[in-house]
Amino acid sequence: MRIITPFEVAKQAGNKYLGVLVAAKFARFLNELPKDLTARHEEKLTTKALQSLVEGDLNYKLVRRRRSEA
Repeated sequence: MRIITPFEVAKQAGNKYLGVLVAAKFARFLNELPKDLTARHEEKLTTKALQSLVEGDLNYKLVRRRRSEA
């Protein structure tokens, strides 16, 4: 099992907090896929998402939230 450090995540995402958020959203996406597509990998989905982010396989875009009209 490979250990992914916060420094590696920060290099790809700008900071470690943003990187963890992006990886968590990607892990949730992987969890929604049919089980036969993800069953061949034995590692956890969060580990797979962090590895994808660190290796540069994961692209993301920041979107500004719209303010709600109150």
